[in-house]
Amino acid sequence: MYKWIVVGGGIQGITMATFLRKQRKASIDEIAIIDPHEEPLKNWKRCTDRISMPYLRSPVVHHLDVHPLSLQEFGKKKAVNETDAFYGRFKRPALSMFNEHCDELVADLELKKGWVQGRVYSAERTENKWKVELQDGRELVGENLILAIGISEQPVWPDWSKQLKTEANASVYHIFESDLPKFEELPRPFTIIGGGITSAHLAAKLSSMYPGEEALLKRHPFRLHDFDSDPAWLGPKNQLSFSKLSCYQKRREKIKQARHKGSLPRDVYMKLRRSIRNDELLIKDGQVQHTLVKNKEVHLYDEQDQLIHQTGTVLLATGFQPSLPGKQWLMPMIKKYELPCAECGYPVVSKSLQWGPGLYVIGALAELEMGPIARNISGARQAAERIVSSL
Repeated sequence: MYKWIVVGGGIQGITMATFLRKQRKASIDEIAIIDPHEEPLKNWKRCTDRISMPYLRSPVVHHLDVHPLSLQEFGKKKAVNETDAFYGRFKRPALSMFNEHCDELVADLELKKGWVQGRVYSAERTENKWKVELQDGRELVGENLILAIGISEQPVWPDWSKQLKTEANASVYHIFESDLPKFEELPRPFTIIGGGITSAHLAAKLSSMYPGEEALLKRHPFRLHDFDSDPAWLGPKNQLSFSKLSCYQKRREKIKQARHKGSLPRDVYMKLRRSIRNDELLIKDGQVQHTLVKNKEVHLYDEQDQLIHQTGTVLLATGFQPSLPGKQWLMPMIKKYELPCAECGYPVVSKSLQWGPGLYVIGALAELEMGPIARNISGARQAAERIVSSL
């Protein structure tokens, strides 16, 4: 039997396991980390590699370790040139160095020993313990259960793109879908749909690979923000007023207002501008309403039935659905144990992120308590600290 079962082995789950280990709340033999991928942070690495993100958006103090300066000290030790390891006044870490730091943490704490590759089928409370059944029939039993699942398996597919995919069998993909073919195997030119940081990184990557064969189609002007929410949300300035809101619908609205959805930092925007000046990238404005496939090319039309653009492959950088993740097995569990939820379907939890007896949440599931930072690396650190401090 385990002391802790963590469902999810991404940024949130590995941060939680790190805090449990380093704060001496459990040995590695007392922790199980359930995840469908073959190793820790596999999905994070796949997604960031796919768009060739050079630097994280978050500053150097946001990482998976307990000590705030851990990544900065690691970077100084590893990097030949500190300017390559950290970017700009916020010292945003290079992705390669951040990943190396994560790998060292995983190795030092022997987290792969606790790794259980699989998907959850059900979870039930019996005899003051949690029994988790996997889809392949295996069962794990633990004193405590931590849900660290996110929304990364809920990509947004606009209605027109679904129709294009199913009826016309056209070359249209979400950039973060698991079975996306290699770019060199897809028909060109490419059209990227989206106006945020993901589409910008992808456009920069493809314009260097295939200059002049990319277009980025956005429906709003570029929104320039250093971070995806105001830094005041990292501390008491905004968190205190948020915690005083007794209405969870108002909390949800506050989260929506606080997130700089579809935004990007200025340096990424300037990289796009350079690609445009060099005739490597085309930027177009418009919102697709319907499509046609003619001569193996996808024609994109707006609501006035005007042709916006025509392309070989459509790549969606349209983000993820914010609805409750893991519904297939979470909803029966919510109903059976009468776990409190807000109107949006998300958990209502205590300040220590406890949802029920021996049941905790971190990441997206904790956002009605943590606020807009919940899904981020900074939110993972604060959530993990809340949980371990309550034990």
